[in-house]
Amino acid sequence: MTSSYPFPALHVAGQWLTQASGGERPVINPADGRVLAMLPLAGPTELAAAAESARRGFEQWRRVRPHDRYVILRRAAELLRHRAGEIATVLTLEQGKPLTEAKREVLLSADIIDVQAEEGKRLYGRTVAPRVEGILSHTVNRVPVGPVAAFTPWNFPVNLPSRKLGSALAAGCSVVLKPAEETPGSAMLLVRCFLDAGVPADAINLVWGDPAQVSSFLIERPEIAKVSVTGSVAVGKLLGEQAARHVKRFTGELGGHAPVIVCDDMAEGAGLDFVLKQSVTAKYRNAGQVCASPIRFYVPRVQLATFSERFAAAAQNLQLGSGLDAATQMGPLSHARRIEDMARFVDDAVGQGARLLTGGHRVARPGFFFEPTVFADAPASSRVMQQEPFGPIAVIQPYDTLDAAIEQANALPYALGAYAFTRDLHTAHRLGEGIEAGMVGINHFGVSQPELPFGGHKESGLGQEQGAEGITHYTEVKTITVGQPF
Repeated sequence: MTSSYPFPALHVAGQWLTQASGGERPVINPADGRVLAMLPLAGPTELAAAAESARRGFEQWRRVRPHDRYVILRRAAELLRHRAGEIATVLTLEQGKPLTEAKREVLLSADIIDVQAEEGKRLYGRTVAPRVEGILSHTVNRVPVGPVAAFTPWNFPVNLPSRKLGSALAAGCSVVLKPAEETPGSAMLLVRCFLDAGVPADAINLVWGDPAQVSSFLIERPEIAKVSVTGSVAVGKLLGEQAARHVKRFTGELGGHAPVIVCDDMAEGAGLDFVLKQSVTAKYRNAGQVCASPIRFYVPRVQLATFSERFAAAAQNLQLGSGLDAATQMGPLSHARRIEDMARFVDDAVGQGARLLTGGHRVARPGFFFEPTVFADAPASSRVMQQEPFGPIAVIQPYDTLDAAIEQANALPYALGAYAFTRDLHTAHRLGEGIEAGMVGINHFGVSQPELPFGGHKESGLGQEQGAEGITHYTEVKTITVGQPF
């Protein structure tokens, strides 16, 4: 274990456990392949204790006044900001992204918690005038749904748990959080912020283990009332089916395959410079391991050669290295499995006739580095045009008319994020209305903001995270009517 990496521990029923019945597994630094620490894994004993603890925590936390919950959560956000340097270093060690990106993630997570704390005070009910004599009142309220099983992946190991914890706790729910086994340290430090701020120990349980075993066990437990998952479409469907069998509330923020439409008025001159700078930065942020990462770039046919050449040159010039190196612009992929999958995407695309403009290979150095990769003219049947690569791969495709570009953008069953660039206001509205996605960014890629709902359409998910819309998924509607006794 390195001196700057914490000793991993589960948090179950108010206790930090450095050993558990499920064994242990190594936590790997993706920048060099070295072991950072050994992670204890929960077995049925710890998982049952966590579910029962969440039941107790819910009974305690739900009775805390919304304003008092708000004060505690705001305190947790301030602790997160105060500890941002330490947490960001741990995040980079275990996940690989550049330290500047890691620190930005931690600080944005604090903002998310702040916003959800505010929204917890605004879960307004309503009063309905009675229509029948003798009835004194009808009141419609939102009440916390109950203990939540929350599952998050490794690509944003502070941000994604913060969305779920912030909303669930603000609504009055308790949480059993199961983050990714690849990135336990930053999630553990996040949970410490909540506990140190005054959230009851039973209101947050933190577990790791065999993912399939943990999810099946928790979803089936009678104490768990809601399931919230961020992950791939396949995992979301599986957990959604399990939740449905037990008639449990479900929110899924799943995968995407984001298109980018570059209109002809932004495909040359200063407009092209602006688009390229924005696009390359967004595409290779976190090594492309972002669910709303831009993947398919649709460019006017007459500008395809210029756009492709300049995009590929910019990608090729990115500085790869350890996230702790200040010069690094793109870090490693998070684990060896991602390297293998990138190679399969490349082999399939090349085999089907796509033009490889740059990249396409593993970098010959320790760690899990893959070259920034750019394709052009990929067939619609190629895997990279059908499935989310979740890595540093971009595809540039030509279009002849805007209608054709919109049709291509909407061709897949995924609809999380989408983007477009134009100077024309009418075209901007046409794109915003015509593109099928839960979030559409015009002239920028920053669709994920703390105040805004984050979620997709089609197979990209059910429900939203964050904002006023996100917190409602952790509540149920309860109607109370009162009549005269006689």
